[in-house]
Amino acid sequence: MAEASTSEGTEPSRAVNGDATRRPGQVREAQLQWDDRKMATSFANVVNIQSTREQVDLFFGTNQTWNIASEKTLSIELSNRVILSPFAAKRLSVALAGVMREYEARYGALDVER
Repeated sequence: MAEASTSEGTEPSRAVNGDATRRPGQVREAQLQWDDRKMATSFANVVNIQSTREQVDLFFGTNQTWNIASEKTLSIELSNRVILSPFAAKRLSVALAGVMREYEARYGALDVER
């Protein structure tokens, strides 16, 4: 398991019933623990996305067509589907945009077709 510390400031005050309460402007120190015991690693060079009002679905897979010039149909082997709430998808979008901005600053711009 990997551990990370996130600083959210000072400890919250305690309410009479023992529940933590937070005063305006007051934040607390929190520990973040990543449990990677059940994590699986997959490779994907293809991603497709669909959404509804309630969720955003990410489909990951690998292109199985080796000779694209002679094949009329691309064969994609789907390996993983990740279902996110729209809020989680938005946070992923913001985080991924930041990572790609840093990547391109370091290694140069990537030209991708839409």
